[in-house]
Amino acid sequence: MQKGLPHGTFGYLRAYLAYVTGRPTSKGSSGARLATNSSNGKSRNKKRNRLIVLAVSAAALVLVIAGASAALRPNRTIDPDKIATVERGDIARSVVATGKIEPLAKVEVKSKASGIVEKILVDEGQHVKVGQVLVELDKEQLRSAVAEASANLEAAQSALQAAQASYQKNLVDAEGPDVPFLKKDMDRAHDLYRQGLIALNVMQDAEKNYQLALNKQVSAQRNADMSKAQVAQAKAQIAQSKAALDNAQENLRYATITSPIEGQVLSKDVEVGDAVSSILVLGSQATLVLTLGDTSEVYVKGKVDESDIGKVYLGQAARIVVESFKDKAFQGKVTKMAPLGVEKDNVTTFEVRVSIQNSTGELRANMSANAEIILEEKKSVLLTPEGALIFDRARNAAVEVPDLKAETGRRKVAVKIGISNGVKAEIASGLNEGQKVILQ
Repeated sequence: MQKGLPHGTFGYLRAYLAYVTGRPTSKGSSGARLATNSSNGKSRNKKRNRLIVLAVSAAALVLVIAGASAALRPNRTIDPDKIATVERGDIARSVVATGKIEPLAKVEVKSKASGIVEKILVDEGQHVKVGQVLVELDKEQLRSAVAEASANLEAAQSALQAAQASYQKNLVDAEGPDVPFLKKDMDRAHDLYRQGLIALNVMQDAEKNYQLALNKQVSAQRNADMSKAQVAQAKAQIAQSKAALDNAQENLRYATITSPIEGQVLSKDVEVGDAVSSILVLGSQATLVLTLGDTSEVYVKGKVDESDIGKVYLGQAARIVVESFKDKAFQGKVTKMAPLGVEKDNVTTFEVRVSIQNSTGELRANMSANAEIILEEKKSVLLTPEGALIFDRARNAAVEVPDLKAETGRRKVAVKIGISNGVKAEIASGLNEGQKVILQ
């Protein structure tokens, strides 16, 4: 700046106006100048107006130059929200399988008998043992069915006895015990008749008696065959009646529904008075009564992308996080891996099962869970947010750190990184604990 000129932008403006109009900058000179202008007239006013316009334009130019200078000046201020601290902590590289908590054993209890629910002896969440009574159905009709089947069995047994007696009688008659004697009587009558010792009608009576005995023997043999068939039929009827009785008794027993496993009642699906259909009749469409599960050990069944499945193996450690316990991780391990992948939307995934001991019962069936399968883990290492990392074309890593001595207020530092979990990265070298880094 030249000596004698006013300081600041407005100082420059006043100096420029004084120069182009020929007016002095002091008050006394200003008074003299006004006097001179009054004598010159209107022509002088027009010239002054033009000079004012030129002065305003010059002032605007000065302001633009000043603004551009300020904009081009390096900004050394860093937003505090963009600054992070290098800390020491634990980090793990992992793959995540997302799924639901499932009990180790899960059973849908359905009735083998049809009927009306009379009693429900357990409630949801209750622990049950094998053979414990869960539900009782109304047994009135079932008891009547047992009584009817029992009566039918007794009738069949009586019919068998009658058939056997008839068969034995027909067997005796079929042997014809009188036939030999009657034949001898007929032969003797023939001899006597030839000798003229008896009349013809006596001989004919002997022949008649013998023929009747033969007919009776043949009829008895046929009746014996029929009686034998009746005995067999009676025996079959007994077997059928016995099976019906067994079935009725079994249905009566089925009306008492017991637990097939030791576990927990996961859901109660009927109420007292509900009709229950038999699984033996309707199969999978039968009424669901209860759902039981062994929750002492649970598992997460999730899917792992094919790009990561090669890093997963049986027995591999895993951490399980559920929505209900966001601040707590449950320890588990990989216990099953599907040998066949499933392709959907051009993405192939493999089903993986991660098992967790659940002795406390905190994990409940059907909870959403993320099973983090640990591929590599490190303890007490230096960590920085991944957002602070900068990579060049050769994939060399660096970070920016605050530096007031630098022209831009920041300085780039080359670092060597280790494993990453997608949020933070391990710093193997290049930074110290507590050092500040700038998020990009």
